[in-house]
Amino acid sequence: MKKRWLVVVLVMALFAGLTYFFEFSPYFPDRSPSFVTAGPDNVTLKFPEHFYWGVSLSGTQAESQQASDWAAFERDVVANRRFNAGREFGTTQPGNIRDFGKWSEKVRSQNSAFDSFYQQDIAMAAAMGINAFRISFEWARLFPRADMTEPSPEGIAYYKAVIAEMKRNRITPFVTLYHYVSPQWFFQPDLSGKRGWERQDALIMWQRYIDAVAEHFIPDVEQWCTLNEPMVYLYGGYVQGIYPPLEKRDLGEIGAVYEALLRAHVAAYQTLHKVATGRKAIVNVGLTTSMSSFAPLRRWATIDRLTTRLVEQTWNWEFLDAVQTGRMKVLVTGTNRTIPGLEGTQDYVGINYYARNYVKGSLFHPTLFETLERDPAANEPQSVMGWTNYPHGLYDILTRARVKYRKPIYVLENGTSDSANDDLARQRYLLAHVREVWLAISSGADVRSYFQWSFIDNLEWVDGFDARFGLIAVDYENNFKRTPRQSAKLYAEIIRNNGLTPGMMKPQ
Repeated sequence: MKKRWLVVVLVMALFAGLTYFFEFSPYFPDRSPSFVTAGPDNVTLKFPEHFYWGVSLSGTQAESQQASDWAAFERDVVANRRFNAGREFGTTQPGNIRDFGKWSEKVRSQNSAFDSFYQQDIAMAAAMGINAFRISFEWARLFPRADMTEPSPEGIAYYKAVIAEMKRNRITPFVTLYHYVSPQWFFQPDLSGKRGWERQDALIMWQRYIDAVAEHFIPDVEQWCTLNEPMVYLYGGYVQGIYPPLEKRDLGEIGAVYEALLRAHVAAYQTLHKVATGRKAIVNVGLTTSMSSFAPLRRWATIDRLTTRLVEQTWNWEFLDAVQTGRMKVLVTGTNRTIPGLEGTQDYVGINYYARNYVKGSLFHPTLFETLERDPAANEPQSVMGWTNYPHGLYDILTRARVKYRKPIYVLENGTSDSANDDLARQRYLLAHVREVWLAISSGADVRSYFQWSFIDNLEWVDGFDARFGLIAVDYENNFKRTPRQSAKLYAEIIRNNGLTPGMMKPQ
């Protein structure tokens, strides 16, 4: 009898010890109740001089269709009427685009028609005081055919005109080289049957694109982002099957694509710097990752906290860690190998941040965890996308990135969807997140930019045209008419003051 009680006591002690360890260990995330970071609210929060106040767009979402894998996906969606989605955003079924069939062919092919209205759009941005504008070069616009050894003259001329228009308006161009989308020919199988980034000639074709970009746009462009959100591309395209190439693999089967993206980044980084050095020019080259604030769904559940730690490291930090150290270390697959030339190939750390996510682990099936965009049992502020708004998460990520990498940090995307003309939700979101950036800077983080996603309404990938992220509303069926929302006026005021004043903090 005494032995049985001794076992019970020892088990209880072990459980208590583990609970205490997980409760106070910084390595296993807790559920912080802080919605915003503690700090001053009744004083003016001034940003550093020469801070970049920017806006972002991507070519595929805002410009006319090119000969890309995404355009081929759209055509197939329309041909087979795959428009299925649940009532809420974020519930579009794989292989579908939400309500895509209700829009005219003109809208579907032009998106937001930025390539027709770029002069007007850039002038509007300049009038707001915006001093940085992030766009993407579309590989398919420059190399629409696989047999091309030189880029399309029309494509080069278009991008040169856009860059020149920005510089004429004293706006610094930020250029992304790969924003999820490839030429359609890139996903034709090679002789071994491999497609996309797994083709034997994938990096050869990528190098041709990078060489052309460097040749034609240095020194006109100094700020470069090689890859946009590689983990989103990997997970969305190869695990969930919602983005082209619409595949559904196990996590352990995407290593070749993961490695190819790292090697593509190395090639772009080295080429841009080599050409810039030869021309006695300056370039600033990095990549940007999509980061979320992860929290255990059940604060008391040890498995949730363990799994949250794994998910956070995998999603937020592993790709950047690889670039920093030169080693591709993927916890979920056990991969650990050196990529030649990779170490240190980031002049800055790019961060895109939107929301908080919750992680629910499984004790008996550790790899079958769930990530949720909201806690159904909590009353927390959410966007119309169903994302949990959590400004404190941005501060936390910026300050952690400062400690991990000791490099300049660029916030290259942050925003929320709100279709109302008075868009109070977007204004509150904007103010709260700009404040978090200021607090991170005051804590020692070398943050040099804040970019709103997005400047104009555009195609929100598989969620279609109804998810409105723009500071500027686009009337798609009325010749793409642009109308500034109230948030555009607020952002202009923030820029004029180079920060936040007490009078701004409660938008009416």
